[in-house]
Amino acid sequence: MAISGRLKNFLSDAKIRYSVAAHPVAYTAQEIAAAQHVPGRQLAKSVLIKTDRGLRLAVLPASSLIDLKKLKAALRVKLISIAKESDIKAAFSDVEVGAMSPFGNLYEVPVIVDRGLEGSEHIVFNGGSHEETVKCTFVDFKNAVKPQLAQFMLAPKKTAPRKKAHKSRAPKKPTKKTKKSASSKKRSGRR
Repeated sequence: MAISGRLKNFLSDAKIRYSVAAHPVAYTAQEIAAAQHVPGRQLAKSVLIKTDRGLRLAVLPASSLIDLKKLKAALRVKLISIAKESDIKAAFSDVEVGAMSPFGNLYEVPVIVDRGLEGSEHIVFNGGSHEETVKCTFVDFKNAVKPQLAQFMLAPKKTAPRKKAHKSRAPKKPTKKTKKSASSKKRSGRR
């Protein structure tokens, strides 16, 4: 399957300059980023969200995870969950499941974008299949979709710096096995 006809027509009508790139079949955002040699922070992944106020499309860098508490607060909803495959099929019927573009407006699904993508000059995203991606400027995407912008990425865990292990310059002590073989060699030499 190629880029969605609906997306292609929208990009052309809006006079948005874009490029399409093929890649081996990939299902996760990180696999796509690797196949396209694109940093995970530049690849926009789209996640369909169910709320008590309807569906929303959350768009964030591929290298990040959603903080549902932050997203819930940003959307000002009471209930929130990740949509099921059946919800995706119903809302995005002309694309492969999990290969939605961030253009939720084409499906009457409001879009919320994490501010982590704002710093990217270009974004790369699924265009409707697991074998092609589309690239356009973030500004063109933002102007065409008019998404809500918020911070809802899960903050990366801070890990303590690892201490370097110092190599001992002293010779290693022989293990019991080594001692036995040395003593058995001495005995065999006496006979």
